[in-house]
Amino acid sequence: MDTDVLIIGSGIASLQLAKKLSTEFNVIILTKSKAELSNSYLAQGGIAASLGDSDDYRKHALDTLEAGRFHNNPEVVAEITKTAPRLIEELWQDGCTFDKDSTGKLSLGMEGAHSEKRIVHSGGDTTGKKVMEFLTENKNNNIELIENVFVYELMVNTNSNQCFGAKGITADGTRIEFYSAHTVIATGGCGTLYTYTSSASTITGDGIALAYLAGASIIDMEFVQFHPTLLYVNGETVGLISEAVRGDGARLVTASGKYIMENVHSYEDLAPRHIVSQTIYQYLSNGETVYLDISMITNFQTRFPSITKMCIEHGIDLQKGLLPVAPGSHFLMGGIDTDLFGRTSVNNLYAIGEAACTGFHGANRLASNSLLEGLYMGNNLANLLREIPKSKVKGFILEREESDNTLHPIFPEKEELQHRMMANVGIVRNEINLQNQLQWLERFGISDCFNLPLENRSIEEVEKYFMLVTSWLITRSALERKESRGGHFRSDYPEENDEWVKKKVSFKRELTKEKPNESIEIAQTIGSVLY
Repeated sequence: MDTDVLIIGSGIASLQLAKKLSTEFNVIILTKSKAELSNSYLAQGGIAASLGDSDDYRKHALDTLEAGRFHNNPEVVAEITKTAPRLIEELWQDGCTFDKDSTGKLSLGMEGAHSEKRIVHSGGDTTGKKVMEFLTENKNNNIELIENVFVYELMVNTNSNQCFGAKGITADGTRIEFYSAHTVIATGGCGTLYTYTSSASTITGDGIALAYLAGASIIDMEFVQFHPTLLYVNGETVGLISEAVRGDGARLVTASGKYIMENVHSYEDLAPRHIVSQTIYQYLSNGETVYLDISMITNFQTRFPSITKMCIEHGIDLQKGLLPVAPGSHFLMGGIDTDLFGRTSVNNLYAIGEAACTGFHGANRLASNSLLEGLYMGNNLANLLREIPKSKVKGFILEREESDNTLHPIFPEKEELQHRMMANVGIVRNEINLQNQLQWLERFGISDCFNLPLENRSIEEVEKYFMLVTSWLITRSALERKESRGGHFRSDYPEENDEWVKKKVSFKRELTKEKPNESIEIAQTIGSVLY
């Protein structure tokens, strides 16, 4: 199949890009499962924008920098926070519904580490669902969304360092090649590498592994954000409790009535997420249960309908006002190294949304900046692609050595990987555990030079492989950063070190240049997609 723009992933960044592209472009969106199985769709929190009378984008930018422990790119932070109000206004004017106050203005909520009320919501705690439904329902006819396609390889001409599409597997095992002038990774993060997570089951780090294996630069993978408050029932996390609940006054408390965030941070329960997560983790490690006390929120069930439904489904008595919580992996601040247009180090390959690392989030994401970044990046990349002259792209039929199909490592079960990542590369890390995890991962051949032939592997095998590759990148990065900053906490280096601020931990796989067997123009192979 051929197209002008191939987008891998179906979250908010993907749909915003597709919506903003003109109808002159043919667009194919591939998603590995159902379109609604994305973190964007599940997002309870809102979208941050400085819309209040007393607010200003510079305040939003400063809060973003503080939460990110100043590891952020300040120019990127200023640009995105400055553009945020316009992005919200455009969605609203286009017909996307947002919650309003009694005067008809957008209702603005408070969340952790924000200095002003600036969180725009839709449907209370169903913002992601509402915005995603709006974007899906309003997509143009030039956009084809194909579900249940697992992308297992990017097609790259290693001589020109140029991506010209991707290979995918359908649910029935059919292999399809998708040729494109522009290929965009919008697959989200890697939350399900951990036992406890708020992520959709599909979020396994595929896009990051794809990009790394294709020779793209990967940065800041050690910065994994753990959301402080996942509902914790019978030893398992079963869903997210939005930060907006604490924004409305809920407090973290032990069974004995001790408010655990007192004297820990000036913002107390609304402290940056890494501080709250680490505090809860300390109490859980000592055998104490931590609850979110919601007794002071009088309209909890109407204010948070999806959280209410989740609690009732899991037998939580809301009348008691105590929700058992534990932290779980929530967001990846690192990822594929890109600029503000989503351009990677591989020509014609882009990354947007959580899979990308623009420098916006730094070492720890500020609440409700994720949907904002997705909207911004989708819009910005669309602007870029509209301006690029359409031209023919050179491709090659390459002489390849026969793959060693006898190389067939037996990968671990996902549950074992998740358990080991949670224990060794989770909320609290140290040299010994990280080294143990790295050695365990390398038992399966995951290393700088490993190249598993994927043509004859099942979807399950390839997904496990991608999970191992992404876990290896996180572990290697966490070992290298010998300090604690934001989402990366090492008990053996518990303080921030000024020598590490803005210092990137980067990995890039060098691909072998291949001798062309026959030079061709891809346009001749795939029709009119490339001009």
